[in-house]
Order: sequence, then C-alpha cells, then structure tokens
Amino acid sequence: MFAIFVTGGKQYKVQEGDIIFVEKLDVNDGDTVTFDTVLAAASDAGFTTGAPYVAGAKIEATVVKNGKGKKIHIIKYKSKKNEKKKMGHRQPYTKLQINKIAL
Repeated sequence: MFAIFVTGGKQYKVQEGDIIFVEKLDVNDGDTVTFDTVLAAASDAGFTTGAPYVAGAKIEATVVKNGKGKKIHIIKYKSKKNEKKKMGHRQPYTKLQINKIAL
C-alpha cells in the first residue's frame, strides 16, 4: 500500500513506516500530523486517484525532529568591479515517520 500526498508545495510517495524529510512544519517533536491532501492511493483493492484529492483518505505521521539541513555556500562575483560576496543558507526541515495510511 502506498499514497502520494502534497505538503510544502511538493509531492511525496510514501508507505507505512517510511521516514521522510519535508519542508518545515509548525509542530513540535513527538506530535502527530495528519495530511488529507492525498492525490492518489494504492492498496490491495486497487489504485485510486483524486479529483483533485481522494475523498476520505488521510495519512498520519509522527514528527521525529525539526532541524536544519547542510549549509550551502553561495558566492556572488562581479568581474572588473572588485565586488565579491559570500553567503550561506541552511534549509529548515521536519523529519516525519509515516504511521498509518487510511483510505
């Protein structure tokens, strides 16, 4: 059984027990999150697609942790102007463990 859902402007294909990293959610560690924006789901009964979402389908997940990703270095440079700038960025994320997919 698997499902495809939307969060943070991205689509994720998950099964029960999967651990995924999504865009940061406003939740605490150990909380339970429910997603009802399920685009498609497959089970033993067959494959179901939504228009735009599957009616009654929900995905329950537990927040493992909130954190920041690895630092990305950005360098801006303009030739012949003696202009250089170095910046960094760490993207925040939420680590989820999928507990249950209910159709």
